[in-house]
Amino acid sequence: MDKIHHIAIEVKSIKDTIDWYKKHSSCEVSYQDDTWALLKYENISLALVLPNSHPPHIAFEKDDAHKYGELKLHRDGTSSVYVRDPSNNAVEMLKLNK
Repeated sequence: MDKIHHIAIEVKSIKDTIDWYKKHSSCEVSYQDDTWALLKYENISLALVLPNSHPPHIAFEKDDAHKYGELKLHRDGTSSVYVRDPSNNAVEMLKLNK
């Protein structure tokens, strides 16, 4: 069974949205920059993305992510490729560094 790594939602302000989620839920900020942030929860992570910077998406942890296309290496050591489901939703196939 696959594991969902994170869900990314589009927000208007990274800082304001982080402040809201920290006030209304128990989470930790795993990463933050000008265009996106990652909030860590006990069972999943929530990515906050700005419009036109990163697509809203769902990310699955996949050891065979390379089967979906050319992987892009990220600064945290993970690599991934984006694909589209039949309804045109963005889906990230993410390979963790182990």
